[in-house]
Amino acid sequence: MALHWKLVVDSANAPALADFWAAALEYEVEDPSRLVEQLLGAGHLGEDAVVEHRGRRTFRGYAAIRHPDDPYDETSGVGHGRRLLFQDVPEGKSGKNRLHVDVHSEPGGRDDLVARLVDLGATRVREIDKGPGGHWWLMRDPEGNEFCVA
Repeated sequence: MALHWKLVVDSANAPALADFWAAALEYEVEDPSRLVEQLLGAGHLGEDAVVEHRGRRTFRGYAAIRHPDDPYDETSGVGHGRRLLFQDVPEGKSGKNRLHVDVHSEPGGRDDLVARLVDLGATRVREIDKGPGGHWWLMRDPEGNEFCVA
């Protein structure tokens, strides 16, 4: 039986990085506000564990995005499919990513996609052209995590 999984990305500002990647991938930012309110009401969560972001109450230091076509739990907002979780950590990025996201454009749309991602806050690092082996851009998200656009 195949296992469920999510990709977890360390961050300095989880909600802001989730906003970037949701816009970049055209995913949905998960909304855990109903679960947060339930946990607060039952006394299982303190106010210090909660922040407000874009008018929603969410868990401090965490934010996730999910593919808009995948199922999700309506109470928790947690996706049951393609999903990225961002979690705040105290240390900054210190080296090359050991794992990265490749974002694929529609045929002939790579340059437009790169421009859109730059407008969202990504930066170009370098263009790589391997001829028949591929042509892509190495980029960084707003926190410096590398990803590729092909």
